Amino acid sequence: MQEAIRLAMENVRSGRGGPFAAIIVKDGRAIATGANSVTSTNDPTAHAEVSAIRQACRVLNTFQLSGCEIYTSCEPCPMCLGAIYWARPDRVYFAATAADAADAGFDDSFIYGELKRNHSERRIPFEACMRESGLEPFRAWKEKNDRIRY
Repeated sequence: MQEAIRLAMENVRSGRGGPFAAIIVKDGRAIATGANSVTSTNDPTAHAEVSAIRQACRVLNTFQLSGCEIYTSCEPCPMCLGAIYWARPDRVYFAATAADAADAGFDDSFIYGELKRNHSERRIPFEACMRESGLEPFRAWKEKNDRIRY
């Protein structure tokens, strides 16, 4: 955890991104690190946890991180939380809380509220269209005998 916090501090001081960093550990050794680079890369998905997950999956040549632990300098945001659940690590450790991040101007609590709203009532309205056509890829997937489940 100390290393994740150190990397977050380094990220702030260098100006590369926000005050967030993550490390992924397997069998007691760090296999991947990530630091927030949203503003320096103009990529809103370039969060520390997502970057570390991508790197760890490349290192391990897999899309799941079973047997791994994630150490992150702050409680994950909703996007990172989703990525973590899809990656399936064994455990996540975090230092600062979401409330601490909100106090520093990184308040993502509104996203949880948006998920509870009807699609058309969200800040960014969502509108379903072409559902029947959209089901075709799922039908093809279900029929595929050699699909890799995840």
